[in-house]
Formats: sequence, C-alpha cells, structure tokens
Amino acid sequence: MLRLTPAGRRSRLAAVVLVLALLLAGTVWGDDDAFPFGPFRMYSTRNDPNTPVISTRAVGVTAAGEEVRLSGGQVGLRRAEFEGQIDRLREHPELLGLLADSFEDANPDAPELVKVQMVHRKFELADGKPTGDYTDTVVVEYDLDEGDS
Repeated sequence: MLRLTPAGRRSRLAAVVLVLALLLAGTVWGDDDAFPFGPFRMYSTRNDPNTPVISTRAVGVTAAGEEVRLSGGQVGLRRAEFEGQIDRLREHPELLGLLADSFEDANPDAPELVKVQMVHRKFELADGKPTGDYTDTVVVEYDLDEGDS
C-alpha cells in the first residue's frame, strides 16, 4: 500500500482549499461567465413576476410585407443560438443574409425575402401570467437588396 508523503498531503490540501475558495468567491461575486465557479443566474435567481419576458426571433419579410419565421428548423438554428449572437449581428447585420440564403435553399418555392430582422417580443406579465399584451422591437435589420449591390 502506497502512502502520500507529507508534501503530497499539503499539495492536495492546498488544491482543495483553492477550489473551495474559488467556489465561494464565484457564489458571492460570480456570474454565468464564471461557471463552474459561479452560479447560473437563470437557475439561482428569479425575476419579478410583473417584469416583462423578452423572446428573440428571426424573421424574413417578403415584398408583400408578410413575415416568415426563420427560427428553429427553418434555417437550422435555435432561438438561443440567435440570442447569443445579437451583439455580433449588430456589428455585422449582413450576417442575417445567411439566414435568408439558408431559408431560400430549403424552401425554393417560398416567396422571395426582401429583408431579415431580429425582433425582441416583450410579453407583459401580471402576477407571473401573460396579459396578452406584447410589443415588438426590431433589434437588427438587414435589407437583402443592399447585399446584392
């Protein structure tokens, strides 16, 4: 049977103390970016039940003004993947053109899209229940005609 040397015990104890200190610091001051040493706020906190809920969606707009959903299976990306790219899309709105290309490849008979938008839909809540009221805000928009020139 092998036994740890006193130096080995001290180094293991130091490693345990360091990990516990990081966990404690992450719990007190950490945020999602510090995971696994910080908590996921979505699981460790709760919002005010009267605070609106925001849902992000990607839509294509036809020449007739009709909206076509580009989230989910339509283009191979999920809403969370869009939400994680909002800052990047604000800097480079032309990336939304790739969504239109994917949609058109998968739906060749669909009406042609003239623009693509990232939209925040804010659902109003009262006591944690939807009121039925909502507002839409276009966060990023890309005119597909500009991309062709």
